[in-house]
Amino acid sequence: MVDGGIPFPMLSDENGNIGRMYDVYDSAKGTTLRGTFIIDPNGLIHGMELLSTPIGRCPEEILRQLQAFQHYTISGELSPCNWHPGEKTIIESIDKPGEIWKEWKLQ
Repeated sequence: MVDGGIPFPMLSDENGNIGRMYDVYDSAKGTTLRGTFIIDPNGLIHGMELLSTPIGRCPEEILRQLQAFQHYTISGELSPCNWHPGEKTIIESIDKPGEIWKEWKLQ
């Protein structure tokens, strides 16, 4: 499906064991929901998306979320909705809840 193969490991969950661990396995159907999990090296889940079988995933959105998380781990800056690398980020502060719109209105 990808020229040269995919640049990351993939796995198969034939028996649904991983699906059960993440509570996305449908034992009545014997299938696992389409799930995407962003997990840091410490095992903490930072993002999760579950879709039923008829709904396809969006690889571009998954990549955007991974890039946003990687940016945060390097810079500590938060990414607003629809953020892409190189765009303005948000400096985390306890003074900002409810006030972020003022920064973005200036753009």
